[in-house]
Amino acid sequence: MAALKTEIKEENDEDVENEIEIDDLGEEANEPAKRKKKKKKKKKTGEGNPDENIEKTGTEVTVENGVDHEGEADGEKKKKKRNRKKGGKIVQTNPPSIAIADLFPDGVFPLGEIQEYPTIKDDRTAKDRFTSEEKRALDRMHNDIYNETRQYIQKWIKPGMTMIEICEELENTARRLIAENGLKAGLAFPTGCSRNHCAAHYTPNAGDKTVFEYDDVVKIDFGTHINGRIIDCAFTHTFNPKYDKLVEAVREATNTGIKAAGIDVQLCEVGAQIQEVMESYEIELDGKTYSIKSIRNLNGHSISPYRIHAGKTVPIVKGGEATVMEENEFYAIETFGSTGRGLVHDDMECSHYMKNFDVPYVPLRLQSSKTLLNVINKNFGTLAFCKRWLDRAGATKYQMALKDLCDKGVVDDYPPLCDIKGCYTAQFEHTIILRPTCKEVVSRGDDY
Repeated sequence: MAALKTEIKEENDEDVENEIEIDDLGEEANEPAKRKKKKKKKKKTGEGNPDENIEKTGTEVTVENGVDHEGEADGEKKKKKRNRKKGGKIVQTNPPSIAIADLFPDGVFPLGEIQEYPTIKDDRTAKDRFTSEEKRALDRMHNDIYNETRQYIQKWIKPGMTMIEICEELENTARRLIAENGLKAGLAFPTGCSRNHCAAHYTPNAGDKTVFEYDDVVKIDFGTHINGRIIDCAFTHTFNPKYDKLVEAVREATNTGIKAAGIDVQLCEVGAQIQEVMESYEIELDGKTYSIKSIRNLNGHSISPYRIHAGKTVPIVKGGEATVMEENEFYAIETFGSTGRGLVHDDMECSHYMKNFDVPYVPLRLQSSKTLLNVINKNFGTLAFCKRWLDRAGATKYQMALKDLCDKGVVDDYPPLCDIKGCYTAQFEHTIILRPTCKEVVSRGDDY
């Protein structure tokens, strides 16, 4: 989720599918003797013993005593196959449907990409941090990292799908994987799917019929949380290869920002390196060459529990603040490139909202406002939400109440952020942790 800077300096104008062998299901359906024998065996070993017989109906897979049985419903033959994972370990389905916590019942989750810290001015190097046993012990606290749904969505999206269809598929997948549980685990903010000149903070409201077209450049920005610990990531999706240079520029700028980040590193130095890489690119579209600009009033941000924008900003142009990054901080390193002015403004119908983290008690006169605030507190707390999510939570006729809460400063609105019409914008983003001994890119995957 993008952070909007308030000041602008003039000088900066196929996965492994189910990990199960699936082949020739039902080919032996004409062998009644074998089928009868198999059904009899299942009755002996499985019925009445839940520890020995676990069925996952969504994928038509049965696990008996560590052995997978696959086949079709309605009595058709289930062909026995041994799980390729040792010990019958549960593996993910395709599309993803098993909660990450169920895949790792011991609570030991995969780490993200580990990077050493860059050398800083006083010559304290990354190697020095890797020799500290005390700080290495602190690192073991960071073990609740969850996989994201990016790879599935990137393969699933097709031209002609509506934005609502795309967002709901992504959100429902993420909810399953995170094992949504009220404010303890779930989505951290609405799925952004901003198109073309719109850079951030657009998600469709109910009734929005916008379609993802072949020539669109769409930024997919989403995140999940466990106990308020947020993982924020974004990628740009296109179908037309003519935008490849724009996508490449922004991806490389994000990777540059990640590489530059570290404990005691000044935020302005990160921004300067991002801009240098971003603006070394240009792109030719329809016979005209465009310089790719960093969007100077958008930036990355620090993250704290239940607070997506925690106070520090990571600029993507030179000339920012000299504030330093500190140990154990979480950051969203996100960059935005544009073929337009490189400056965004509020535009279009608002869909993103978030309760003000620091707001004191505010007396409310309207009963509808009190009711809506109770819905927000119960379902979202200080996490961002959208109108679709209010609908999902059962809120009705809330437009006036929502406006009242915004007018009183209890809730902040975040309208879509757009550059000039006709231009194209792209975004990439990762969440990093400045661990005591190293830097971890917790949202890194095989895709980017």
